[in-house]
Amino acid sequence: MRLLLVEDDRLLAEGLESQLEKAGFSVDSTCTAREAEILGKQEDYRVGVLDLGLPDGNGLDVLRQWRSNNVSFPVLILTARGDWQDKVNGLKAGADDYLAKPFQTEELIARLHAIVRRSEGRPQSHVKAGRFELDENRQSLKLDDGSEHSLTGTEFRLLRCLMSRPGHVFSKEQLMEQLYNLNDSPNENVIEAYIRRLRKLVGADTITTRRGQGYLFNV
Repeated sequence: MRLLLVEDDRLLAEGLESQLEKAGFSVDSTCTAREAEILGKQEDYRVGVLDLGLPDGNGLDVLRQWRSNNVSFPVLILTARGDWQDKVNGLKAGADDYLAKPFQTEELIARLHAIVRRSEGRPQSHVKAGRFELDENRQSLKLDDGSEHSLTGTEFRLLRCLMSRPGHVFSKEQLMEQLYNLNDSPNENVIEAYIRRLRKLVGADTITTRRGQGYLFNV
């Protein structure tokens, strides 16, 4: 899942980036309201983390701009502890959840998974598609024979994207956007390599290629 992190505390942002990537997110990070507003409008994010106190503006104004431009990905806002008015204003502006500083990274990640699940209409931390079940917490795939297979971070992100919308054709460009952040420069053939690896787990007929269009997960 691709995530936008808006946080002006560079030390905190760097620590969060590392932990979020380990949790299966592909992270783009910015410390300014101006860049956050632009990125939110032009990139395809599944979820965002938005600090309200930014050096060049208020995070609430960024959120309002996103929502007024039909930017609909779920957003968790970070607030100062005990500042209930920020929480209320954030929820009114279109936030999906909030977390007060200081916080535990584990709670942030759990809340992010929860709001993504709600946005996808899923009650549990598992993505099910046909006879396959993807565990978001363990980053593993369970087959119908009961066996469980651990996945690398990239394998997990790719399979999660495909399994989240079975039967939907994802272009190579769409998959690249969800797997890598703006600072990455992956080879254009990397998707094909990971698709081959995943097919060894789920079968060639489960992930099929639409020539000239992309890939889809069959159930």
